[in-house]
Amino acid sequence: MAENTKEKRRRGRPKSVWAESHTTIVQALDRGLILLIELAKADKISLTELAKKVDLPPSTVHRLLNTLQKHEFAEFDKTTQDWMVGVEAFRIGNSFMARTNLIEAARGTMQNLMQDTGETANLGIASNGNVIFVNQIETNHPIRAFFPPGTRSHMHSSGIGKALLANYSADEVKKILTEKGQPSFTAKTLTTPETMFADLNTIRQRGWSLDDEERYSGMRCVAATIYNSLSEPIAGISVSGPSIRFSDTRIGELGPKVQHAANEVTRLIGGIKP
Repeated sequence: MAENTKEKRRRGRPKSVWAESHTTIVQALDRGLILLIELAKADKISLTELAKKVDLPPSTVHRLLNTLQKHEFAEFDKTTQDWMVGVEAFRIGNSFMARTNLIEAARGTMQNLMQDTGETANLGIASNGNVIFVNQIETNHPIRAFFPPGTRSHMHSSGIGKALLANYSADEVKKILTEKGQPSFTAKTLTTPETMFADLNTIRQRGWSLDDEERYSGMRCVAATIYNSLSEPIAGISVSGPSIRFSDTRIGELGPKVQHAANEVTRLIGGIKP
């Protein structure tokens, strides 16, 4: 009898998987993610087998799977009655890979852009309503912009941020501006939705953005958007430097060059410009 009890416990996931969860963890989300991991391991698996693996009642597992299926993280094969990973899980995983490959793919283009313009080239991505700078190729000029990898910036006062916002819907932009605000960093920062939307309209028309001393006094930046294979805006490339070297005339010359660089990186990662 003791052996049978041990065998039953051995067939299921150890109880500690759930017991170790910290009290601040959302239990349903925690369980859903563990189910998703098991689906990925199993290729295809029945509800009964999956319930045994995670040591949960089949009814609970079924509810969680239905939720995952609703958002296309799980799929159900009606013929075999098996569950499997859904297309949305692939899309998100592919997005991570694209982001990882983005830095390598952009490096050569950024180097060429820096040499062609003589200005620092930057690469940034959107993250939770902010811009995160992930790479930079510095110019040799003694006076230059410097954004270490990992530097975070508000989107409304960033060249790359505004280039990305120009691709978002009005509702998405409003949501970001509401959540993050439009704090004033200089006398030129766009601090109202009206001025922001007017600027975004200009950006859409010409294909590149301008940070006109909106984050740092005396510094200007020109940026353009990089797209993935679904034509989604995933990153931006820019050149930045002191305003004394970024005259209005020169900005008109830099804009198309930066846009060309962004298009080149889009091509290199298999992206499609909308």
